[in-house]
Amino acid sequence: MQSGHEMTFARRGFLIGASVGGALALSGCTSLGALSATDALRKLLTLSSQNAFAKLAAPGGFWDSTVARIELPALFTNSTGLMKTLMLSDAFRGQLQHQLNIIAEKGAEKAAPVVLDTVKSISITDATNILQGGPTAATSWLRGQMGPALINAMIPGLSDAIRTSSDPILGKAVSALTGVDAGGVAQSIANRADNAIWYQIGAEESAIRAHPETTQDPLLIGALKIL
Repeated sequence: MQSGHEMTFARRGFLIGASVGGALALSGCTSLGALSATDALRKLLTLSSQNAFAKLAAPGGFWDSTVARIELPALFTNSTGLMKTLMLSDAFRGQLQHQLNIIAEKGAEKAAPVVLDTVKSISITDATNILQGGPTAATSWLRGQMGPALINAMIPGLSDAIRTSSDPILGKAVSALTGVDAGGVAQSIANRADNAIWYQIGAEESAIRAHPETTQDPLLIGALKIL
């Protein structure tokens, strides 16, 4: 018959063994196959993207973000003639920047399904190393895979938003540009919005990596904590 001390030691040994066994089961993605690691990476990218677009596509999303607020494109700041004169007013500059950030929300609406569809279908061959990377490793990898896809997806929607906008500041600014139409303005906003979107997705990825338990997803929690 075991003493109380022996029973306590045995219980501790069982708990430690169970813990290690569970960890090894979860870390099977590092040894038993890429499938689990790939699933975990897809979940990380999906959640990061969903969280980012939920914020950016909401009213004030770009403007209120600490990482995604869009600065005035060089199309406006480096212009000449009437546009240069308008840019001398701090009030005009501030209102124009705010309006462009509002327009960018339309771009985010168009970009969201492109990112999420890509995450679902893209081929992943190095999931474990990406999961083991830095705070924004998955975002950086996905951005490299997608190239200018978001810019191309956003331009038509941004062009329509600019043409149909009733904002007098935006209208005055576009009219003051020489040789540039709504499509050209949309291109400049899309370039800025592309960076902003990836910055926001990266921030969401970093937050998930720091506190994976908030996802309540066992596979993702296990993969991030163990790897």
